[in-house]
Amino acid sequence: MTVARLLLAVAVGLCLYTYVGYPAILKVLSLWRRPGTAGGPLSGWPRISIVLPVYNEAGVIAGTLERLLALDYPAELRQILVVSDASTDGTDEIVAGFADRRVELLRLPRRQGKTAAENAARRRLTGEIVINTDASVRIHPAAVKHLVAAFGDPSVGVASARDVSITNLEQQANAGEQAYVGYEMWIRDVETAVYGIVGASGCLYAIRADLHMGRVPEDLSRDFAAALTAREHGRRAVSVPAALCFVPRGASLRQEYRRKVRTITRGLATLAHKRALLNPLRYGVFAWMLFSHKVCRWLVPAAGLLLLAALLALAVHSWWALGLLAALGALGALAAIAWMRPDGEPLPRLLALPAYVVAGNVAVLHAWLRLLAGRPAPVWEPTRRGAAG
Repeated sequence: MTVARLLLAVAVGLCLYTYVGYPAILKVLSLWRRPGTAGGPLSGWPRISIVLPVYNEAGVIAGTLERLLALDYPAELRQILVVSDASTDGTDEIVAGFADRRVELLRLPRRQGKTAAENAARRRLTGEIVINTDASVRIHPAAVKHLVAAFGDPSVGVASARDVSITNLEQQANAGEQAYVGYEMWIRDVETAVYGIVGASGCLYAIRADLHMGRVPEDLSRDFAAALTAREHGRRAVSVPAALCFVPRGASLRQEYRRKVRTITRGLATLAHKRALLNPLRYGVFAWMLFSHKVCRWLVPAAGLLLLAALLALAVHSWWALGLLAALGALGALAAIAWMRPDGEPLPRLLALPAYVVAGNVAVLHAWLRLLAGRPAPVWEPTRRGAAG
């Protein structure tokens, strides 16, 4: 019984620290710790390179390129490079039709994944700042200027956009994703006020070209690695709230689950590759933030298993443990119901958030199993969200 209570305390303590304690400590620190204000004066707008990796995006690529061309940034200082990961659906032909508007196409001879596509693009880039984005999102016309302005602070190496989860006008969406994205963006704002974020948004972020030119192993996540690389070079990654990126929510829990397994597997591999940054003696407060935001969050599912084991042991003699087991069972049942709903069928709001939380934590366990088994993340398959509304 004593062991079961100890396991229960450890599991609950880790979960509370990860989602309540860490943000609360950050908020307190942010009240007096000011690392500098991103967005100082620039001598002039620098040349930028916008990189767009794609795989079979024929349905949305023309609209995406039209919006990139309409961004509020001097056209003569802007390079747009589309990197096709051996697309087979006519994407390349559509992109080639924009050649007279100075949109460049780099086609890979065989499918290799997003990170490989981004690595291949490096030799073609001409900008001082590299903007990385995704074909399925909609960027606010002023977002790129806000990101670039952040580099007026010489301590900034990476500037990340603010993701705004929106409903896809063509289909119903997962409301649980909206709540999670909002929470994550708030955490990044507070981290920026304390020191800097520990991972950039894969949907839209900017990075100094000298930091971007290093090769990233193909099984790692470049957007996560970008913030870590910046810290290795003595710079910060910051969140820029005014740089809005509208991201359509996933159509189903199953779609979101597959995306999470892929991104978390790559995230775990990236952190293992950059594990030296967890040393607080060398990297100070950043090491604590990286451990709290990433490692603790990825240990929560293991804590959930400990919690379940402790409650099973205590339920024989404790009514409250039996009640908690029943509550957990109900949560699992809600997630199962959500999982079985067809793609595109809306989830009731009461069901969406708990289902999203359960599925997200199971996805972490799945990612851990892949990593420990030595299996790489699944080949990059862009999330088919449809056009942003």
